[in-house]
Amino acid sequence: MIIFKDIITGDELMSDSYDIKEVDGAVYEVDCQMITLGAVEVNTGANASAEEADEGVEDGAVQVNNVVNSFRLQSTQFDKKSYLTHLKTYMKKVKEAMKANGADDAKVSEFEKGAGAYAKKIVKDFKDYDFYIGESMDPDGMVLLMNYREDGVTPYVTVWKHGLTEMKV
Repeated sequence: MIIFKDIITGDELMSDSYDIKEVDGAVYEVDCQMITLGAVEVNTGANASAEEADEGVEDGAVQVNNVVNSFRLQSTQFDKKSYLTHLKTYMKKVKEAMKANGADDAKVSEFEKGAGAYAKKIVKDFKDYDFYIGESMDPDGMVLLMNYREDGVTPYVTVWKHGLTEMKV
């Protein structure tokens, strides 16, 4: 299995155990599912006593996004201006990290071109996104974007392809 980490913070953001699709050479989209976490209901088959009142205790079950839960992503908020400011700074840091890791000029140029084009798509549909950051909550790290497929019920997370490092486990 491959764990993908943020190149800036080292936070684990996704793994290859999820459906990953590369888009426009700039980002990966990871399909998610809403899962239920919580107490297990046990039915013993016995009838409740007539004298006992139903206590109405909640079972504590909660619905969560499997990717957000698995990688302990933290919800955050942005308006368009603050997101674009963050994105500009983040892209500069990714470019520096790529060069420090030995990426050639062609690879860096590919990253800049693809990231710029995809950023325009994000700005166009900005109101449709929810924002998440890694477990460390480092403000300099990658901001993951969550949206829903055309069916309106299938969530997916978008991560910047060049902002990831791979760790084999």
